[in-house]
Amino acid sequence: MNVPVDENASLAGTRRWSVGLGFLAAIALVWGFWMIFFYAPTEREMGIVQRIFYVHVPSALVAYLAFGIVALCSLGYLWLRDERLDAISVCAAELGVIFATIVLVTGPLWGKIAWGAWWVWDARTSFTLLLWFIYVGYFVLRQATEDPERGKRFAAVLGIVGAVDIPLIHMSVQWFRTQHPKPVVLKPEGPTAAPEMVQTLLVNMLALTLLFFSLLLARYVVERLSRRIDAARVAAQLRPAA
Repeated sequence: MNVPVDENASLAGTRRWSVGLGFLAAIALVWGFWMIFFYAPTEREMGIVQRIFYVHVPSALVAYLAFGIVALCSLGYLWLRDERLDAISVCAAELGVIFATIVLVTGPLWGKIAWGAWWVWDARTSFTLLLWFIYVGYFVLRQATEDPERGKRFAAVLGIVGAVDIPLIHMSVQWFRTQHPKPVVLKPEGPTAAPEMVQTLLVNMLALTLLFFSLLLARYVVERLSRRIDAARVAAQLRPAA
C-alpha cells in the first residue's frame, strides 16, 4: 500500500510534539508534586488527606477536556467522515476513561476521611460514574456491529450525547444538595483558598494537561499506524493470487 509522503511527515511531526510535551509534562509533574508535599499548607479541618485535591480536581478537568474532544471530533467525523477525526476520538476517549478512573479512585480515598464513607450517592459522584459508564460504552458500541463503519457512527453519536453529562457534573453542586463542597477556586468572586493552594492546584492542572496532550499525540500515532497495517492486511487478502 502506498502511503503519502506528507502523511508520514505529519506522523513524524506528531511524534516530535508528543516527546516535547512529555518532557515539559515530566518537569511540571515533578514541580507540582513537590508543591503538593512541601509548599501547599495543610488544610485545617481535613489535614493531610486534603492533598488528594491536587490530583483529584485536575484529573477531573482533564477528563472533561478529553470527553469534550471526543464530542467535537465525533461531530466532525459524522459530518466529514474523516478517519483522522475518528482516530482522535478513540484516543481521547481512552485517556478520558483513564483520568475519570483516577477521579473515581481518588474521590473515595478522600471521602472516607472527609465524610466517613467510601462512596456517597450524591449528584456529583453519580453523574461522574455515569460519565465513566457512557464512555466505556463508547468502546463497546464500536464493536457491537459487524459493520465497522456503522459501529463508528453509533459510537460517535454516543460520544456527542455523553458530553452533555459534563455540565451536569460541574453544576451539580449548585443545582442539588450534595456532599461535595462548592467551588473554592473557580468562583466569580475569586478563590477563597490560600494562595499557595491555588498555585499548587494550577501547576498540577498544567502538568496533567501537558501529560494528557503528550499521551494523546503518542496514542494517535499508534492508532494511525495500526489502521494502516489493518488496511494493508485487508488489501493483501483481497489481492488475487498470481
